[in-house]
Amino acid sequence: MDLDRGAALYAVHCASCHGGELEGEEDWKSLGDDGLLPAPPHDETGHTWHHSDGLLFSIVKEGSAAVIGDGYESNMPPFADVLTDEDIWTILDFLKSRWPAREREFQEQISQQEN
Repeated sequence: MDLDRGAALYAVHCASCHGGELEGEEDWKSLGDDGLLPAPPHDETGHTWHHSDGLLFSIVKEGSAAVIGDGYESNMPPFADVLTDEDIWTILDFLKSRWPAREREFQEQISQQEN
């Protein structure tokens, strides 16, 4: 696990929306003026840790609209043409390293149930 590389990749590809400290955009639970939900935080105050590794990987790779479907619209683009699979996993490892133990354990259980 290369957390420094994950942090660097996050800074380049994710922080502009999700925040340099994983804090997300303001009022992320309410639709913005554009009718879309702002970028959520990736720290323990958000919901990222509620989702399995597989789902998180798919959202980053394919974009949230493609994964969620049903007409869902989002500013979260697909990164399949930008990041390798290894890059995506490295970013996810970095995010998880920043969560408190309780959130990490919960997310690990969700991921194990998916398999």
